[in-house]
Amino acid sequence: MKKLYEGKTKNVLLDEETGIVHLFFKDSATGENGVFDPGSNSVGGSVEGKGKVGLAVSKYFFELMEKNGIPTHYIDSDIDQGLMKVRNLTVPRLEFVLRYFTAGSMCRRFTLDEGIVFDPPYAEVTLKDDEQGDPLISERICLMKGILSEGQYDEALKILVKVGDVLREELKKMDLTLIDFKIEIGYDENGKVYVADEITPDIWRVRDTNGNIPNQIDCAKMILEKL
Repeated sequence: MKKLYEGKTKNVLLDEETGIVHLFFKDSATGENGVFDPGSNSVGGSVEGKGKVGLAVSKYFFELMEKNGIPTHYIDSDIDQGLMKVRNLTVPRLEFVLRYFTAGSMCRRFTLDEGIVFDPPYAEVTLKDDEQGDPLISERICLMKGILSEGQYDEALKILVKVGDVLREELKKMDLTLIDFKIEIGYDENGKVYVADEITPDIWRVRDTNGNIPNQIDCAKMILEKL
């Protein structure tokens, strides 16, 4: 397969014979100074088997979203090969974030205490740009830069809320409280918006019944045992 893009935790691959796009889930994990953190912009290390565990978890949640009427790029997966077959979409360099409690970078940016409740949840959209520190971006700037077309920004925010409703309820059944999460979106040739990338502990923070916030490695293993 031809590598189209190499990310921190996944590669985007194209089967040149069939034209089908796949995501390869790597064993790398984001973090800094040996500490794993899904909110980090750098790779903090590698854990054997992480990619396959993440793919299995992502498969479960993508299929759950589809059952709840939320369009996703997911088509199929091969856990043994670490590959997810996906729709061929245009995926802008954006992340759509939904926060239920203050945590992480938000607390640092705005000098807020951890754990303050957002009611209703607080949405942010950031530009994926490590050099600029993933700055916040508005609909107007997205349109000016040609990143999105008219209406796609709001449509993505609506999908973000729907994903949060499903994700929050499912994690609650596993005795986990969703703190915040982020998704990427893609759109097809007709402009229809889909949830893209992955749905794993690499994109969320949760709190367990003891008040602990497990890192993405431990959280993925915990969830896989419950599936």
